Amino acid sequence: MHHVNLRDLKYILAVAETRHFGRAALRCFVSQPTLSGQIKKLEDELGVVIFERTNRSVDITPVGETILAHARLAVEQAETIEQVARAHQDPLAGPLRVGAIPTLSPYLMPLVLVPLKRTYPGLRLVLSEEITESLLGRLQRHEIDAALLATAPDDADLDAMPLFDEPFWLAHPRNHPLYEKDEIDAEDLKSIDLLLLADGHCLTHQVMDVCRLTERPTHGEMADLRAASLETLLQLVGAGFGCTLVPALAIRGGWMTDSGIIARPLALPDAFRRIALVYRRSFPRRAALEVFAQVVREHLPNTVRRLAPA
Repeated sequence: MHHVNLRDLKYILAVAETRHFGRAALRCFVSQPTLSGQIKKLEDELGVVIFERTNRSVDITPVGETILAHARLAVEQAETIEQVARAHQDPLAGPLRVGAIPTLSPYLMPLVLVPLKRTYPGLRLVLSEEITESLLGRLQRHEIDAALLATAPDDADLDAMPLFDEPFWLAHPRNHPLYEKDEIDAEDLKSIDLLLLADGHCLTHQVMDVCRLTERPTHGEMADLRAASLETLLQLVGAGFGCTLVPALAIRGGWMTDSGIIARPLALPDAFRRIALVYRRSFPRRAALEVFAQVVREHLPNTVRRLAPA
């Protein structure tokens, strides 16, 4: 009887995730014939077909789905064994792979990187920037260790360390009627031309909630402008196209000087988002996450409300 080995399991997982033998081979750093041959051999020895191959697609058979579920667990356990060993040597050494959402990363990370390196020189931060949905997928696939998110995950396998509450500020063009108002309230938000980011961003939904919008504007020029980044959105505000709500950390950006944008705090108790470090409960290097969270909390500006560790 063939002994199922870890390498074969990694191969079939790569094919299941990419649905493509060529891309799977690239991901596993082997040639495509090696990968295909190895999987074929595994299928022959197990006496089942895991993948149905046609010229255009790779489909997973029902028995393949069941095998893949076990393969995922087995690979995860093997990785955990390696991590436990490494963590036992030193939890504060080695790479810590952290993902962050794009409306936070460029403003928070510059505050944190140097202090982290200075205080924990052995810890190597590997940073990636993607929208929430992508980061949650990468967390579940063990491609990252933790994610800085502004939405609470509804997944029993994930846990969160709350870091800070980040208020939203209103950004409007200099020549806007609201310029004359001392305080911006909920009524004012109803009347503005609201510019929003593209749909995948959690910021879009949070801003709509604060402005009590149930759906995006569907007509008028606001509906056609969907910026892919906060920086682009602010350029549009500066050019007089409308207003938007900006998370407080982004207010420190260089765009504030001479950009024709006025940023104002909101007189609204619920106009903020809660930033947390989200991680798998099974992640063994808890100490590394705690020191990272601590460095973040210590280097926040006073425009946000830092939250004490639980």
